[in-house]
Amino acid sequence: MLNFTLKQLRYVEAAGRLGSIASAATKLNISQSSITAAIDVLEAELGYDLFLRTPAKGIYPTSAGLETLKLIRSYLDQTLHFEADLLSVGGAETGLVKLACYSTAAPSFLPPVLKSITTRFPNLSLSMLEGHMEMIINCLDSGEADLVFTYEQSVDHRHTFHALFAAPPYALIATGDPLSQQTEVTLAQLASRPMVLLDLPFSRDYFTSLFDGMQGAPIVAHSTRSSEMVRALVSAGFGFSILNIRPLGYGEGDAENTALRALPIRPAGAVPIFGIATTANVKQPKIVRAFIETCLNLKAQGAFDRMLVF
Repeated sequence: MLNFTLKQLRYVEAAGRLGSIASAATKLNISQSSITAAIDVLEAELGYDLFLRTPAKGIYPTSAGLETLKLIRSYLDQTLHFEADLLSVGGAETGLVKLACYSTAAPSFLPPVLKSITTRFPNLSLSMLEGHMEMIINCLDSGEADLVFTYEQSVDHRHTFHALFAAPPYALIATGDPLSQQTEVTLAQLASRPMVLLDLPFSRDYFTSLFDGMQGAPIVAHSTRSSEMVRALVSAGFGFSILNIRPLGYGEGDAENTALRALPIRPAGAVPIFGIATTANVKQPKIVRAFIETCLNLKAQGAFDRMLVF
Protein backbone atom coordinates (compact mmCIF):
# COMPACT_ATOMS: atom_id res chain seq x y z
CA MET A 1 0.00 0.00 0.00
CA LEU A 2 1.25 3.46 -0.88
CA ASN A 3 2.13 5.60 2.10
CA PHE A 4 1.63 9.36 1.70
CA THR A 5 -0.60 12.03 3.18
CA LEU A 6 -3.24 14.36 1.78
CA LYS A 7 -1.05 17.28 2.80
CA GLN A 8 1.86 15.90 0.77
CA LEU A 9 -0.38 15.56 -2.28
CA ARG A 10 -1.42 19.20 -1.92
CA TYR A 11 2.23 20.25 -1.73
CA VAL A 12 3.11 18.25 -4.86
CA GLU A 13 0.10 19.58 -6.79
CA ALA A 14 1.00 23.19 -5.93
CA ALA A 15 4.59 22.67 -7.05
CA GLY A 16 3.44 21.16 -10.34
CA ARG A 17 0.85 23.86 -10.96
CA LEU A 18 3.24 26.73 -10.22
CA GLY A 19 6.31 25.13 -11.79
CA SER A 20 8.46 26.12 -8.85
CA ILE A 21 9.21 24.77 -5.39
CA ALA A 22 9.86 28.29 -4.12
CA SER A 23 6.58 29.62 -5.53
CA ALA A 24 4.65 26.71 -4.04
CA ALA A 25 6.24 27.30 -0.64
CA THR A 26 5.33 30.99 -0.77
CA LYS A 27 1.78 30.24 -1.91
CA LEU A 28 1.20 27.71 0.87
CA ASN A 29 3.18 29.69 3.46
CA ILE A 30 5.48 26.78 4.30
CA SER A 31 9.19 26.05 3.90
CA GLN A 32 10.71 24.96 0.60
CA SER A 33 12.10 21.91 2.36
CA SER A 34 8.53 20.75 3.11
CA ILE A 35 7.65 20.91 -0.59
CA THR A 36 10.86 19.10 -1.55
CA ALA A 37 10.27 16.42 1.07
CA ALA A 38 6.72 15.82 -0.18
CA ILE A 39 7.97 15.36 -3.75
CA ASP A 40 10.73 13.02 -2.58
CA VAL A 41 8.29 10.90 -0.55
CA LEU A 42 5.82 10.56 -3.40
CA GLU A 43 8.50 9.77 -5.99
CA ALA A 44 9.96 7.11 -3.67
CA GLU A 45 6.53 5.55 -3.10
CA LEU A 46 5.64 5.53 -6.79
CA GLY A 47 9.04 4.45 -8.05
CA TYR A 48 9.36 7.06 -10.79
CA ASP A 49 10.28 10.73 -11.16
CA LEU A 50 7.48 13.29 -11.18
CA PHE A 51 9.60 16.30 -12.10
CA LEU A 52 12.76 17.36 -13.85
CA ARG A 53 14.49 19.82 -11.55
CA THR A 54 16.53 22.53 -13.25
CA PRO A 55 18.51 24.92 -11.03
CA ALA A 56 17.32 28.53 -11.37
CA LYS A 57 14.64 27.47 -13.87
CA GLY A 58 12.13 25.65 -11.69
CA ILE A 59 10.66 22.19 -12.13
CA TYR A 60 9.01 20.53 -15.11
CA PRO A 61 6.69 17.50 -14.93
CA THR A 62 7.86 14.34 -16.64
CA SER A 63 5.42 12.50 -18.91
CA ALA A 64 4.45 10.26 -16.00
CA GLY A 65 4.37 13.32 -13.75
CA LEU A 66 1.79 15.03 -15.96
CA GLU A 67 -0.55 12.05 -15.69
CA THR A 68 0.06 11.78 -11.94
CA LEU A 69 -0.73 15.46 -11.42
CA LYS A 70 -4.05 15.01 -13.25
CA LEU A 71 -4.93 12.15 -10.90
CA ILE A 72 -3.83 14.13 -7.85
CA ARG A 73 -5.97 17.12 -8.85
CA SER A 74 -8.97 14.88 -9.43
CA TYR A 75 -8.48 13.25 -6.04
CA LEU A 76 -8.03 16.56 -4.21
CA ASP A 77 -11.18 17.85 -5.89
CA GLN A 78 -13.09 14.81 -4.66
CA THR A 79 -11.85 15.36 -1.11
CA LEU A 80 -13.19 18.94 -1.15
CA HIS A 81 -16.61 17.69 -2.20
CA PHE A 82 -16.43 14.89 0.37
CA GLU A 83 -15.76 17.39 3.14
CA ALA A 84 -18.66 19.55 1.95
CA ASP A 85 -21.01 16.56 1.90
CA LEU A 86 -19.95 15.62 5.43
CA LEU A 87 -20.71 19.13 6.65
CA SER A 88 -24.06 19.16 4.86
CA VAL A 89 -25.18 16.08 6.81
CA GLY A 90 -25.46 18.40 9.80
CA GLY A 91 -27.56 20.86 7.82
CA ALA A 92 -24.79 23.25 6.74
CA GLU A 93 -24.91 23.50 2.94
CA THR A 94 -21.38 24.53 2.11
CA GLY A 95 -18.53 23.73 -0.22
CA LEU A 96 -16.91 24.85 -3.43
CA VAL A 97 -18.63 24.86 -6.82
CA LYS A 98 -16.35 25.34 -9.80
CA LEU A 99 -18.27 26.67 -12.76
CA ALA A 100 -17.44 27.89 -16.24
CA CYS A 101 -19.67 29.96 -18.50
CA TYR A 102 -19.76 30.83 -22.18
CA SER A 103 -18.22 34.30 -22.18
CA THR A 104 -20.82 36.13 -24.28
CA ALA A 105 -23.63 34.89 -22.02
CA ALA A 106 -21.88 35.41 -18.68
CA PRO A 107 -22.62 39.13 -18.03
CA SER A 108 -26.37 38.70 -18.56
CA PHE A 109 -26.80 35.16 -17.30
CA LEU A 110 -24.60 34.78 -14.23
CA PRO A 111 -25.71 37.70 -11.98
CA PRO A 112 -29.28 36.44 -11.31
CA VAL A 113 -28.02 32.87 -10.92
CA LEU A 114 -25.27 33.83 -8.47
CA LYS A 115 -27.57 36.12 -6.50
CA SER A 116 -30.11 33.35 -6.08
CA ILE A 117 -27.62 30.63 -5.16
CA THR A 118 -25.65 32.74 -2.67
CA THR A 119 -28.86 33.91 -1.01
CA ARG A 120 -29.92 30.31 -0.58
CA PHE A 121 -26.47 29.07 0.45
CA PRO A 122 -24.49 31.95 2.02
CA ASN A 123 -21.58 29.65 2.95
CA LEU A 124 -21.05 28.54 -0.63
CA SER A 125 -17.70 29.26 -2.30
CA LEU A 126 -17.56 29.77 -6.06
CA SER A 127 -14.77 29.51 -8.59
CA MET A 128 -15.66 30.98 -12.00
CA LEU A 129 -14.12 30.74 -15.44
CA GLU A 130 -15.25 32.32 -18.70
CA GLY A 131 -14.36 31.34 -22.24
CA HIS A 132 -15.61 30.15 -25.59
CA MET A 133 -17.59 26.90 -25.77
CA GLU A 134 -14.68 24.65 -26.68
CA MET A 135 -12.59 26.02 -23.82
CA ILE A 136 -15.22 25.60 -21.11
CA ILE A 137 -16.12 22.07 -22.23
CA ASN A 138 -12.41 21.25 -21.93
CA CYS A 139 -12.55 22.66 -18.39
CA LEU A 140 -15.39 20.27 -17.60
CA ASP A 141 -13.59 17.28 -19.11
CA SER A 142 -10.35 18.05 -17.25
CA GLY A 143 -12.08 18.50 -13.89
CA GLU A 144 -11.40 22.23 -13.69
CA ALA A 145 -15.17 22.81 -13.59
CA ASP A 146 -18.00 20.89 -11.92
CA LEU A 147 -20.51 22.31 -14.36
CA VAL A 148 -20.54 24.62 -17.35
CA PHE A 149 -23.16 26.94 -18.81
CA THR A 150 -23.11 26.50 -22.57
CA TYR A 151 -25.15 25.70 -25.65
CA GLU A 152 -26.30 22.14 -26.28
CA GLN A 153 -24.40 22.01 -29.57
CA SER A 154 -21.08 21.90 -27.69
CA VAL A 155 -21.86 18.78 -25.60
CA ASP A 156 -21.64 15.10 -26.53
CA HIS A 157 -22.21 11.62 -25.08
CA ARG A 158 -19.71 12.29 -22.27
CA HIS A 159 -21.97 14.96 -20.80
CA THR A 160 -25.38 15.36 -19.20
CA PHE A 161 -27.26 18.45 -20.34
CA HIS A 162 -30.01 20.31 -18.44
CA ALA A 163 -31.83 22.74 -20.75
CA LEU A 164 -32.59 26.20 -19.33
CA PHE A 165 -33.95 28.17 -22.30
CA ALA A 166 -34.11 28.39 -26.07
CA ALA A 167 -32.18 31.40 -27.37
CA PRO A 168 -33.52 32.46 -30.79
CA PRO A 169 -31.15 34.51 -32.93
CA TYR A 170 -31.77 38.22 -33.27
CA ALA A 171 -30.32 40.90 -35.51
CA LEU A 172 -28.36 43.73 -33.96
CA ILE A 173 -28.87 46.83 -36.12
CA ALA A 174 -27.56 50.38 -35.84
CA THR A 175 -30.36 52.91 -35.36
CA GLY A 176 -29.18 54.74 -38.47
CA ASP A 177 -29.97 51.70 -40.62
CA PRO A 178 -33.43 51.80 -42.29
CA LEU A 179 -34.03 48.24 -41.06
CA SER A 180 -33.98 49.53 -37.49
CA GLN A 181 -37.42 51.08 -38.06
CA GLN A 182 -38.96 47.62 -38.44
CA THR A 183 -40.28 45.45 -35.61
CA GLU A 184 -38.60 42.34 -37.03
CA VAL A 185 -36.34 41.29 -39.91
CA THR A 186 -35.92 38.28 -42.17
CA LEU A 187 -32.72 36.51 -43.11
CA ALA A 188 -33.42 37.48 -46.71
CA GLN A 189 -33.27 41.16 -45.72
CA LEU A 190 -29.91 40.59 -44.05
CA ALA A 191 -28.38 38.53 -46.84
CA SER A 192 -25.80 40.35 -48.99
CA ARG A 193 -25.39 43.05 -46.33
CA PRO A 194 -22.08 43.57 -44.50
CA MET A 195 -21.94 41.54 -41.30
CA VAL A 196 -19.94 41.85 -38.10
CA LEU A 197 -19.30 38.23 -37.11
CA LEU A 198 -18.76 36.95 -33.58
CA ASP A 199 -15.89 34.64 -34.48
CA LEU A 200 -15.73 31.96 -31.78
CA PRO A 201 -15.64 28.14 -32.03
CA PHE A 202 -19.15 26.76 -32.69
CA SER A 203 -20.57 30.30 -32.91
CA ARG A 204 -19.08 31.20 -36.29
CA ASP A 205 -20.46 28.05 -37.94
CA TYR A 206 -23.88 28.54 -36.39
CA PHE A 207 -24.28 32.17 -37.47
CA THR A 208 -23.15 31.55 -41.04
CA SER A 209 -25.24 28.36 -41.33
CA LEU A 210 -28.42 30.39 -40.81
CA PHE A 211 -28.01 31.57 -44.40
CA ASP A 212 -27.46 28.11 -45.90
CA GLY A 213 -29.69 27.49 -48.90
CA MET A 214 -30.33 31.18 -49.51
CA GLN A 215 -29.44 32.91 -52.75
CA GLY A 216 -27.58 35.68 -50.99
CA ALA A 217 -25.16 35.46 -48.10
CA PRO A 218 -23.85 38.22 -45.87
CA ILE A 219 -20.40 39.60 -46.52
CA VAL A 220 -18.31 39.29 -43.37
CA ALA A 221 -16.93 42.81 -43.22
CA HIS A 222 -15.40 42.38 -39.77
CA SER A 223 -14.96 39.50 -37.36
CA THR A 224 -14.06 39.64 -33.70
CA ARG A 225 -13.90 37.32 -30.70
CA SER A 226 -15.43 39.97 -28.43
CA SER A 227 -19.19 40.46 -28.16
CA GLU A 228 -18.58 43.98 -26.85
CA MET A 229 -16.54 44.78 -29.96
CA VAL A 230 -19.37 43.37 -32.08
CA ARG A 231 -21.75 45.89 -30.53
CA ALA A 232 -19.25 48.74 -30.93
CA LEU A 233 -18.72 48.00 -34.63
CA VAL A 234 -22.44 47.65 -35.33
CA SER A 235 -23.12 50.89 -33.48
CA ALA A 236 -20.49 52.63 -35.63
CA GLY A 237 -22.24 51.51 -38.81
CA PHE A 238 -19.91 48.74 -39.99
CA GLY A 239 -22.75 46.28 -40.52
CA PHE A 240 -25.32 44.18 -38.72
CA SER A 241 -24.65 41.23 -36.44
CA ILE A 242 -26.53 38.23 -35.14
CA LEU A 243 -26.47 37.24 -31.49
CA ASN A 244 -28.63 35.09 -29.21
CA ILE A 245 -28.50 36.59 -25.73
CA ARG A 246 -29.34 40.24 -25.08
CA PRO A 247 -26.55 41.96 -23.14
CA LEU A 248 -27.19 43.87 -19.94
CA GLY A 249 -28.23 47.45 -20.65
CA TYR A 250 -29.50 46.71 -24.15
CA GLY A 251 -33.17 46.20 -23.46
CA GLU A 252 -35.59 48.13 -25.63
CA GLY A 253 -36.07 51.61 -24.20
CA ASP A 254 -32.85 51.58 -22.20
CA ALA A 255 -30.98 54.86 -22.30
CA GLU A 256 -27.74 53.01 -23.14
CA ASN A 257 -29.39 51.45 -26.18
CA THR A 258 -29.90 54.59 -28.30
CA ALA A 259 -27.38 53.52 -30.98
CA LEU A 260 -28.59 49.93 -31.39
CA ARG A 261 -31.76 47.94 -31.90
CA ALA A 262 -32.23 44.24 -31.28
CA LEU A 263 -34.80 42.85 -33.74
CA PRO A 264 -36.19 39.31 -33.77
CA ILE A 265 -35.52 37.31 -36.91
CA ARG A 266 -38.61 35.77 -38.54
CA PRO A 267 -38.50 32.89 -39.13
CA ALA A 268 -35.80 32.27 -36.55
CA GLY A 269 -34.17 29.28 -38.21
CA ALA A 270 -32.20 26.97 -35.94
CA VAL A 271 -32.70 27.95 -32.30
CA PRO A 272 -29.91 26.81 -29.94
CA ILE A 273 -30.63 25.62 -26.41
CA PHE A 274 -28.65 27.09 -23.50
CA GLY A 275 -28.22 25.12 -20.32
CA ILE A 276 -26.02 23.29 -17.84
CA ALA A 277 -23.56 20.57 -18.80
CA THR A 278 -22.04 18.16 -16.29
CA THR A 279 -19.97 15.02 -16.67
CA ALA A 280 -22.20 12.04 -17.48
CA ASN A 281 -22.52 9.04 -15.13
CA VAL A 282 -20.93 10.91 -12.23
CA LYS A 283 -22.78 11.43 -8.97
CA GLN A 284 -22.41 15.12 -8.27
CA PRO A 285 -21.74 16.46 -4.75
CA LYS A 286 -24.79 17.65 -2.87
CA ILE A 287 -23.94 21.34 -3.26
CA VAL A 288 -23.49 20.97 -7.04
CA ARG A 289 -26.88 19.25 -7.28
CA ALA A 290 -28.38 22.11 -5.26
CA PHE A 291 -26.80 24.60 -7.67
CA ILE A 292 -28.40 22.87 -10.65
CA GLU A 293 -31.74 22.73 -8.83
CA THR A 294 -31.56 26.49 -8.21
CA CYS A 295 -31.00 27.14 -11.92
CA LEU A 296 -33.95 24.94 -12.86
CA ASN A 297 -36.13 26.82 -10.37
CA LEU A 298 -35.12 30.11 -11.99
CA LYS A 299 -36.07 28.63 -15.35
CA ALA A 300 -39.54 27.77 -14.02
CA GLN A 301 -39.92 31.35 -12.75
CA GLY A 302 -39.08 32.82 -16.17
CA ALA A 303 -35.99 34.54 -14.80
CA PHE A 304 -34.09 34.21 -18.08
CA ASP A 305 -36.74 35.68 -20.38
CA ARG A 306 -35.31 39.21 -20.07
CA MET A 307 -32.15 38.06 -21.85
CA LEU A 308 -34.00 36.98 -24.98
CA VAL A 309 -35.37 38.77 -28.04
CA PHE A 310 -38.65 37.26 -29.18
